[in-house]
Amino acid sequence: MTRADSPATPARYLMFPLLAALIWSVNMIVTKMAAGLISPAVIGFYRWTLAGVLLTPFALPGLWRQRRLVWPYLPKFAVLGGLGMALYQGLAYVAAGSTTATNMGIITAMIPLLTIAVGALVLRERPSALALLVGLLSLAGLALLIGEGDPTRLLSVGANHGDVLMGVAALAYALYGVLLRRWGLPVGPWVSLYVQVAFGVLFQLPGFLMAPASPINGDNLPLVLYAGVFPSLFAPFLWMQGVRHLGPNRASVFLNLMPVGTVAIAAVFLDEKPHLFHIIGGAMALAGVMLAQMRAPFAGWRRARAAS
Repeated sequence: MTRADSPATPARYLMFPLLAALIWSVNMIVTKMAAGLISPAVIGFYRWTLAGVLLTPFALPGLWRQRRLVWPYLPKFAVLGGLGMALYQGLAYVAAGSTTATNMGIITAMIPLLTIAVGALVLRERPSALALLVGLLSLAGLALLIGEGDPTRLLSVGANHGDVLMGVAALAYALYGVLLRRWGLPVGPWVSLYVQVAFGVLFQLPGFLMAPASPINGDNLPLVLYAGVFPSLFAPFLWMQGVRHLGPNRASVFLNLMPVGTVAIAAVFLDEKPHLFHIIGGAMALAGVMLAQMRAPFAGWRRARAAS
């Protein structure tokens, strides 16, 4: 069957990654709104504890059946839980205190490109000349964004503390994705998520215990509930369904909608009006990410045509 003859993708399959990206975009706004209303260590702990409690009835029976299979891989689950649950989102909650949701959304959009870079180091996947070129394009856009329109400003003033933390968070999540692919843990996605969440809660417990008192109240409770349910449980489920029906390359394209959604929602709910440097820098960064993501599908299509 040629590409032109392939059946059209049902629209309902496209909704899976689209809704996941929208949920994650809203979570950026929730993360920013949480700053000042609840301690970063407290909301991080409550979020993953709530997610773990809700997952328990569904994932614990499977974990018990596969306990002997899971046991040898506990150190790897611990690393993944530390990177993906504790470090990534924990740093994002801290970063929200000193940067905008707009910047957070655009920096997070760099994760696919950072994944390529980390994969080149960890998996020894040699990047192509095109990958290096689009990487430079994205970095230039990011420098324009963080430098607030003047990249040379970074040399004299330095980057915003929150932007740096968000960059480290994005790098941690990129490493998380690479290790998840490299290790290929032999359990189902829900059992894997459940064990990672458990380690995420464990790693955040010391910070929670040492954090200043930050009680749950009417202002921050909706933020905790949203973070613990939608981006922690619903979005991963929708994303897994999208990858299942569309494949990882086609599904990943929808991640490029996250910064657009974050900027639009932040403008409405947080009064963060985008400036010209947001538009130009964000467009350059996203162009690099999109080109990097499109490179693999087109390369595979060309190879298929050559073989036919």
